[in-house]
Amino acid sequence: MELFNRFRETVFLKEESDLEKQLTRLKGIKDKVDKNDKIDKDIKLIEIGINGENNIVYELKTSNIGMYVLRDVCLSFEDLTAQIDFVIVTKAYVYLVECKNLIGNITVNNQGEFKRDYYLGKRNIVESMYSPYRQAIRHKDILKKIWLSSHSKLSSFLFEKNFDKTYKPLVVLSNSKALLNVRYATKEIKDHIVRVDNLIDYIKKDIDSYNNEVYMNKKMMESVAISLLKRHQDKTNNFVDKYEVINTTLEKDDKTIEEKLKAFRKARALNLKIPAYYVYTDEEMNRLINLKPKTIEDLKKANILSAIKIKCHGEEIVKLLNEENDV
Repeated sequence: MELFNRFRETVFLKEESDLEKQLTRLKGIKDKVDKNDKIDKDIKLIEIGINGENNIVYELKTSNIGMYVLRDVCLSFEDLTAQIDFVIVTKAYVYLVECKNLIGNITVNNQGEFKRDYYLGKRNIVESMYSPYRQAIRHKDILKKIWLSSHSKLSSFLFEKNFDKTYKPLVVLSNSKALLNVRYATKEIKDHIVRVDNLIDYIKKDIDSYNNEVYMNKKMMESVAISLLKRHQDKTNNFVDKYEVINTTLEKDDKTIEEKLKAFRKARALNLKIPAYYVYTDEEMNRLINLKPKTIEDLKKANILSAIKIKCHGEEIVKLLNEENDV
């Protein structure tokens, strides 16, 4: 126990956020795109998201608990992707945090559905929203699939319950002024939602109620965090891409690539008897033209296509793009 008491630091193995990169890029293209009012709204949304995440960062850095933290982690398994705002590794639990910077009165029902009630000027707005609770659960499910795929059947059988107990999805409402009403929610749902100003007390109570005989030591905590960091994949965000795609005028060579990509997609879809967008959508095609990945690894890093699409069509796509690059 003395060893645990010595480790009180908050160690960020990854602190940078993709939101900050997006914000810089959006501001950089703001004057080059049409409909500036839309890009202004996206910039505002990203700034709100960054402010919410920074509130969590402050709480974690001043927690004096002892933890390893990853910020903005993107994991993928086959055709599934999980973008986790924070992974917090403590000696008891590993929290998979979905951060929401919401205004107004937030009500959560017994299905985990969120509704918010706020004023915009003099107008009262009541709206449902995509459930961050379900999103956090989904992140855990994807991480579990990754975990199961890397363990033997025997190991999975022996330790699956331990995984379910250790990895805990958590929704953190990062606006401390928002009012949270969970009286209609089940206990299970309530236990996975917390306001940012209560986050540290929540984690401390969790740790105190955990069996201290199976606490992870500092080395084990670090190992868990590093293993997740190694699986992180950089992603390209749609906030920026939708403006770059809309406002990019294709050069003559790019027009040729576009025609060939369209022809390939049509032939591929007919041959496999699938819809054309199963090969790639128009938006994905435009991003292929803009980025021109030269290898399968480049294609994966660009995060343009899902893992299934890359597996089925990636080699041919890269070959086609390389033919154009060699001209």
